[in-house]
Amino acid sequence: MHPRASHERTPPVNWTLALVSLVATCVLMAVMWLRQRRTGNAGIVDVAWAGSIGVMAVLFCALGDGWEPRRILVGALGGLWSARLTWHLFVRVSGEAEDGRYAEMRRSYGERFDRFMVLFFAIQALLAWLLALPFLHLAAQSAEGWRVWDVLAVVLWITSIAGEAVADRQLAAWRTNPSNKGKTCRAGLWRYSRHPNYFFEWLHWCVYPLLAVGLPWGWTLWVAPLAMLVLVTKVTGIPPTEAQSVRSRGDDYRRYQRETNAFFPGPVNTSAEANS
Repeated sequence: MHPRASHERTPPVNWTLALVSLVATCVLMAVMWLRQRRTGNAGIVDVAWAGSIGVMAVLFCALGDGWEPRRILVGALGGLWSARLTWHLFVRVSGEAEDGRYAEMRRSYGERFDRFMVLFFAIQALLAWLLALPFLHLAAQSAEGWRVWDVLAVVLWITSIAGEAVADRQLAAWRTNPSNKGKTCRAGLWRYSRHPNYFFEWLHWCVYPLLAVGLPWGWTLWVAPLAMLVLVTKVTGIPPTEAQSVRSRGDDYRRYQRETNAFFPGPVNTSAEANS
């Protein structure tokens, strides 16, 4: 690996393309908002969120001015991540009742739900666009040659995608067994983290800062995984999901909370397990 000096002038980021993508993402979310009004299933926002990021990632890398092999790699990583997650979410939204988080919002807001969802979908459009900006940045980098950081990033990408896919399959298999209704999944990865899918999803967002190590302004890409960590653990991910789980599974889920780490995988709390 013989990278050319990273102090080479980096082509300016294509902000026109970025703004056009923001408008297109907002239009997509507006269409999805209309769809959720018709179907009564707001979970479509998750499908649109994952899909729009992937489309922007591929678009930014296809039209970028940076080193072509890096653009191909970054576009492939973002596109494949998005394709897997979008399909998984689409199948779930199409085959099940509305996600409990959104059903609870619908109940809580009542007649104000649709107005609240206008803001919610708009925020999701903005978040999707912001999370796509690392792809725009990487697609503009002119430094040539592969580095150790690129290898580490690809290894981390494979680990994160495989981990999330395994967690999703384990949970889906658990749910197909009627005898598990009302119980909490502790199979496989779910024994060591209450949200292994969220953990590996967050791990995926650490890939792109690794690809940017040593590149101009590469450190700014760490904002994405840091923001994801806060959102998932404190705002839109774990808190509403666990509130719904407590409502639906009661003491069994409270026991699970005492025994198992919320986010980062770790050993089971055997003292809590013994006392439960």
